Order: sequence, then C-alpha cells, then structure tokens
Amino acid sequence: MGVGAALGVPHTARAQKRYDPGASDTEIKIGQTMPYSGPASAYGTIGRVEAAYFKKINDEGGINGRKINFISVDDGYAPPKTVEMTRRLVEQDEVLLVFGGLGTPSNTAIHKYMNAKKVPQLFVATGATKWNDPQNNPWTMGWQPNYQTEAKIYARYIVQTKPNAKIALLFQNDDYGKDYLKGFKDGLGDKGRLIVAEASYEVSDPTVDSQVLQLQSSGADTFFNITTPKFAAQAIKKAAEIGWKPTHYLNNVSASVGSVLTPAGLDNSVGIITTQYGKDPTDPQWANDKGMQDWKAWMAKYYPSGDLKDASNVYGYGVAMTVVQVLKQCGDNLTRENVMKQAASLDLDLGMLLPGIKIKTSTTDFYPIEQMQMQQFNGERWVPVGDVMSGAVGG
Repeated sequence: MGVGAALGVPHTARAQKRYDPGASDTEIKIGQTMPYSGPASAYGTIGRVEAAYFKKINDEGGINGRKINFISVDDGYAPPKTVEMTRRLVEQDEVLLVFGGLGTPSNTAIHKYMNAKKVPQLFVATGATKWNDPQNNPWTMGWQPNYQTEAKIYARYIVQTKPNAKIALLFQNDDYGKDYLKGFKDGLGDKGRLIVAEASYEVSDPTVDSQVLQLQSSGADTFFNITTPKFAAQAIKKAAEIGWKPTHYLNNVSASVGSVLTPAGLDNSVGIITTQYGKDPTDPQWANDKGMQDWKAWMAKYYPSGDLKDASNVYGYGVAMTVVQVLKQCGDNLTRENVMKQAASLDLDLGMLLPGIKIKTSTTDFYPIEQMQMQQFNGERWVPVGDVMSGAVGG
C-alpha cells in the first residue's frame, strides 16, 4: 500500500498541467518582430518560412496536441518600433515567449525589458556575443554562432594565408557591426597593424559606394565586408565596377546566393570567402542528402514562393525546428521558466546543419551552434575550404 501511494505521487505531479500566459490546453502563443519592411527587409523571408513551418506542425496536430498561434509583426528594423511591438505582444497579446526577433539593435532595445518581465527572448536572429549571458540575462538566448567567434576565424585565416595583408574594413555603425569588429581585432591580436583602413555606414544611408571608394584608395588588398544584405550586395557590385579586386571576406549573415550574390552579380562575387554552418541549397553535393531533400519537399508544399537559393530559408527552417523541439520537451509544463530550462538542455541534430555541427546547450552555455566551416564562392555555389572549426579555438 505504502509503495503504491509513493509511486502515485510523482505520477500525479507529472500529469498536472502548468501554464503561463500564452499557453492553454489548445494553443501555444508565440510572438515575433521581423523587418518585413525597411533596410533589412531581405530577412523578412525568415519570418515567413517560420510561419510556414509552424503551419506544417499545426497540420500534423500541433505540439503535444496544442496548435501554435504565431504572431509575427513588422518592426522595419527600427528599434523604437521593436520596443512598441514587443510590449504589445507581451502585455496585450500575452504571448508565452518571443522568438527569433531579428537584428542586434532591435533585440538590444528589448533585452532589459524581456529579462525584467521574465519572458523568454528565445533564439534571437543575431549573433551578438551578449546573448550568451545566462548568469545576468537568463531569459535571452541566441541560436547562430556569435559574431566575435566568426570574426576571429576570419582574422586567424588571413594571418595564416596572407601574413602581410593590407586589410580594409567596412562595417555597420551599430552593436552588430562593432561586435564583428571587436572579434576581428581580437583575432588579429598583435597583427592589428595589418588594418590599413576602416569605414562605417548607417542603416539609413542609401548606398555604401563612397565608403568602398575610400577603402579602395587605401591600397588594401584584403577586404572584410561586415554588412547586412542590401549593403553587402552594393559593396560587392561597387568593388567590381571600380576594378578593386581584394581578397574579399563576407560575414555569414549576408552569405546568401539568392538575396545578396545574385543582385550583386554572380561574376562579381567569384572568390568571396565566408563561413557557414548550414547546408548550402545551391550546392550539388547535397542533391541526394536526406536533410536537403526533406527541406526541398517541405518548401514545395508549405512555402512554394520561397527562393530555394536563399540561405535565409534554410536558417528559418532550422531555428523553427529548434523551438518546436523545446516546446515538445516542455510537455504539459508550459511555463516560461520551463521553456528556458528546456532551451538550455538541447542536444539536437538538424537535417540542414553541416555534418559534424549540432545544436547543444546547457545552463552555462546559451549558444546552440559554435562550429563553422570556411567556404569560397566559385561563381555558382559555395565550396568548402578546410575542416569544420570550433568557435572555442583560442577563445
């Protein structure tokens, strides 16, 4: 009798449903801000692809029987708008969590608010290093590799392959651009003298043509292009127009054949070097890969208007899969605290990550992806260079 009673207690506890605002027996409400308009609107496809993935989940019966109610709103990549929209999502719509908001300035603007409110700011679509701070900001978590780690990889690679490089830097004048800049300079270490020119731009600038001309005039033979898609395409195109042919490094967030290299001109993009952690949909080596075939079949059914060459559509698919896994792990305990607890205990293989790269988190590590591979564009696709590198190399 005593044993039966003892066994019955945890069973009852397990069966008990626990909900915070935004969760019920029938739905899970998820909020998001996304730049569907404005200077970073090329990323808007990420929100659309995520909405399409959640539709697939709902069509299959939802998560543990609950449908996802995804409220994704346009903030135009303007931080004041992000603040206004996020307050509405949390206080009026009463979402369980905010997920995948895009942009370092935008997420910075709501960072303190989300942590004060104790509402998950989950898998933000920015690689700023500050998102991995579980001790001080336990309600915020990144997803992609952080910008400083990525920039250090470029710096070390340049020092190894071109020890006397003359480096020019173009960067967005905000937290996003400066995070890359810091990582790059840290990676160069005592080789900082290799930088011969720096130019910044504002997201409100119409073009970066004058900055590219300024950098060319420095005599630089190596160019690190720290830009978002619109400006990345402009910089590639302008460099080609003026006949400047440095060894060109492009940050991962703009390494899309569809939304950046194609408008810049594929011929103009030959030789560009970047890093990657996801499978490139334009690369024929993945033609018979199950993960790629599953993604393409899903795109055809749920997001037929989406560009199969756009790496952002791979990104959105992967991050949507990750949040679905977190919510599955939550079971019937759909509290905000448990959402973060499950997000901090992931060990996940995703079909569209490169072999050897997986999602892994812990209570002290809020960066799900910390490995990347160098790759170079050959005019048609990205070609891998070397081995997968860990972000932990040399700190």
